[in-house]
Amino acid sequence: MELLWFWLVSVMVAIYVVMDGFDFGAGGLHLIVARTDPERRTVLAAIGPFWDGNEVWLVASGGSLFLAFPRVLGAGFSGFYLAMFLVLWTLILRGCALEFRSHLHSPLWRAFWDAGFSAASTLMPVLLGAALGNVLRGVPVTAEGTFELPLFTSFGASNPVGLLDWYTVLVGLFALATLEAHGALFLAWKADGPVAARSAALAPKLWALVAGLWVGVAAATHAVNPTISPNLGRPLVLLFTGVLLAGAAAVVVGLVRSRPLLAFLGSGAFILGLLAASAASVWPVMLPSTLQPAWSLTALNSASGTSTLTKGLGWWLLGFPIAVGYVVLLFRIHRGRAQPAADGEGY
Repeated sequence: MELLWFWLVSVMVAIYVVMDGFDFGAGGLHLIVARTDPERRTVLAAIGPFWDGNEVWLVASGGSLFLAFPRVLGAGFSGFYLAMFLVLWTLILRGCALEFRSHLHSPLWRAFWDAGFSAASTLMPVLLGAALGNVLRGVPVTAEGTFELPLFTSFGASNPVGLLDWYTVLVGLFALATLEAHGALFLAWKADGPVAARSAALAPKLWALVAGLWVGVAAATHAVNPTISPNLGRPLVLLFTGVLLAGAAAVVVGLVRSRPLLAFLGSGAFILGLLAASAASVWPVMLPSTLQPAWSLTALNSASGTSTLTKGLGWWLLGFPIAVGYVVLLFRIHRGRAQPAADGEGY
């Protein structure tokens, strides 16, 4: 049951990154690909029906982690306290910017919320990437199963570590580039006119940057946590590496043949495969300790009882198909290219 729930939580986190990732990327790019007010409202119209539903996956992932691995969630919330508040305020700012932007017909008002939306949408991928970097590098988990992290220390990736160092910032920049490339493909598919054209032109450049950063992150991960490298031959790691490579190939084919939907789906497969391969390479460790490997929090020493996991699985099997069905229905209802609403009647 511990293995099953490890993968249920991992897959739900990956789905969140794929789904909310495209609107983070679109938001981070909207001041670049949209230059007039109607064009910016086209970007918001493209992501408007999806962004709040996408964040449900974050809540569901947190709830699943609380049910299955409460020690990991408790240690993570206390240790990443500052980071959690940064994430919270970033999500609040994004939501407010989307909802409040068109409440007043004022260029200054709209410019303020556009800047806030862009900043929040750019910061969130960096925070997500830095979080992944902390998990891969390790945190100072003590024998009591707790840890504390300052924002940064010496900016080095060895003890004493902080939330930010050269490695976690590198992973954060990789996450930003990946999600902005993902968002560019989404806009190339769902937007219209100049916004779609600029997004399609920008996407190949962003994906070239992603490829370069990916090589750098892989080499840096080996240097920071060499214990991961021996696990790269695991069958699931190889399987999900195949998924990410197939996704990357679909991105290339979609860009070359001007098929933005194929490229966007390939982008999602790349992200999903990358995160799943990362999870498979660290199993069963969920929060590695930089102080003493034996103090690491794992899926085996941090799981709830068998009865709790079994009952939770029943509810998960009920709720997960509903959530997936909602996503499918939403994309079906809002199929076709997005058009900006009349001024004052929408985003």
